[in-house]
Amino acid sequence: MNSSGVPSHCRIVAGEQFLAGSGGGDALCAEIDRAITAAAPRARYSAEIKAMPRARLSATLIVNGRTLPVQNFAVMDSGLDTASIHRFAQSLAEAVAKAAE
Repeated sequence: MNSSGVPSHCRIVAGEQFLAGSGGGDALCAEIDRAITAAAPRARYSAEIKAMPRARLSATLIVNGRTLPVQNFAVMDSGLDTASIHRFAQSLAEAVAKAAE
């Protein structure tokens, strides 16, 4: 659950090893939860995250029972780091907030 008491769920379904330099899957899911809680505190969501080589991430989001289009993210000039994880989480939060309107 997030801090508003609304159930949420984030899990890494592929490529955990590609997240080692950015704090790992737990850190990624914590950042996603923080961003979504701030942007859409009442939204119920689940996120399945895939980390891929060459600093790419994708997420399948289900918001309030509705599946959103797959969200893709890539870093072109370096690997995944704390700043890129933050940007990915913010982009997911924006998608969740828009879907929860």
